[in-house]
Amino acid sequence: MMKEKKQRNGKQDFSRQENKNFFQKDMELELLIEDMGTEGEGIGKKEGVAFFVKDAVLGDLVWVKIMKMKKNYGYARLIQVLKPSPYRTEPRCPMYRQCGGCQIQALDYGKQLEFKENKVKNNLKRIGGFQLEEAACESGKGLPVIHPVMGMEEPYHYRNKAQFPIGTDKNGNIVTGFYAARSHTIIPNRNCFLGVKLNEEILNLVIEFMEENGIAPYQETTGTGLVRHVLIRCGFATGEVMACLVINGRKLPFADKLTAKLQSIPGMTSITLNVNEKNTNVILGDEIIPLWGQNYITDYIGNVKYQISPLSFYQVNPVQTQKLYEKALEYAELTGTETVWDLYCGIGTISLFLAQKAKQVYGVELVGPAIKDARNNARINGITNVEFFVGKAEEVLPEFYEKGISEHPGAEMLHPDVIVVDPPRKGCDARCLETIVKMQPKRVVYVSCDSATLARDLKYLCGEGYEVREVQPVDMFPQTTHTECVVWIQRKHI
Repeated sequence: MMKEKKQRNGKQDFSRQENKNFFQKDMELELLIEDMGTEGEGIGKKEGVAFFVKDAVLGDLVWVKIMKMKKNYGYARLIQVLKPSPYRTEPRCPMYRQCGGCQIQALDYGKQLEFKENKVKNNLKRIGGFQLEEAACESGKGLPVIHPVMGMEEPYHYRNKAQFPIGTDKNGNIVTGFYAARSHTIIPNRNCFLGVKLNEEILNLVIEFMEENGIAPYQETTGTGLVRHVLIRCGFATGEVMACLVINGRKLPFADKLTAKLQSIPGMTSITLNVNEKNTNVILGDEIIPLWGQNYITDYIGNVKYQISPLSFYQVNPVQTQKLYEKALEYAELTGTETVWDLYCGIGTISLFLAQKAKQVYGVELVGPAIKDARNNARINGITNVEFFVGKAEEVLPEFYEKGISEHPGAEMLHPDVIVVDPPRKGCDARCLETIVKMQPKRVVYVSCDSATLARDLKYLCGEGYEVREVQPVDMFPQTTHTECVVWIQRKHI
């Protein structure tokens, strides 16, 4: 049958082709997927030419169409799975391929964890130049130990936050869902399998309210319309729920009718508006207008309580966050006598976790409102051994250190026992890393959301008198290609 298909399409037998330039856009071919790329795309080779195929998984035999050719590789679109991989599983979400938010949902979860572990290993080896020791092996070689990825028992419905764009379809009907990859086209879907089940019920009520009262969705092309997004947050430990409408204005007509509807949701605690009148891709504006209840919800990580506003940065997977923070606390090896710096501290989530076992913690964060939240979170927990500073970590820490050396030589905070860093995807700034080395902490605990920049930064620290002891990947985002890591870094000769 396959030979008939090739003949019907006028294709040639690629196995006889030795010229890599033979492959052209719109050609169709059969591929065996033998590897997966960093973004979860399947990789198959034909005559030495690698093809990247979105939605194909390791072990699939597929029929594809070439969409773009480069010199030694190409991109192809999956047309048909001829023989499914033993690792292929049926995605729960019917919008899986159109949405693109869950890049590897079609891959068995155990194989997802293996894929993520290999991704971390490859970056550490290729970018960082590290040799690694498997956790199952006997220790004693002095190599960094990498542990298996910490996975989830239930790798769905784990997100405590979701932001749904509101728009219209070609018939003018109000729709919500998620943007298709690399576009602002809304894929209609009110039931995301990564979010909490209440999301669909809340979205149904919001759209029902808009339809009943003639409330228009925002239109990016014209800048008209009112409702841009619906932000939903849930406290997994408390059951508290937040609904926030992002609007292109300062007033929502018939707002009392909306709050009456939303109060029927179990756990509803906070109903607010967020004002965003700018022509921008940024979802949230700076101003919050309360409609009903509190301006925040509360949640716990371990024994620490946090107040979370619509603008707060808070980890979206609380189950895995607790595992991540407990591992960071373990690697910090705190006994109650240590001074700790927490860089990129956000609303103080890690800082307050560390403060339970440290003598003193200092947190640094660029976003002013986040520091306000951090101070408030310290207050509501009765934690007094923390102090927070507003500013860029790469500016605050060096300036503080350089000024402190001249004014307060030998001060404890200038020579901390532990420095914890949890930077954005771009990793730590070079000046920040230089200052960490000058401060000479006994240990550095690095929490990373990108293993490539992690590997780069670890390579620098290891060239300046430190060594990596352990790496623990944590699956914070099942069904996607993203992986968090927490790393224990020790100053040599300690």
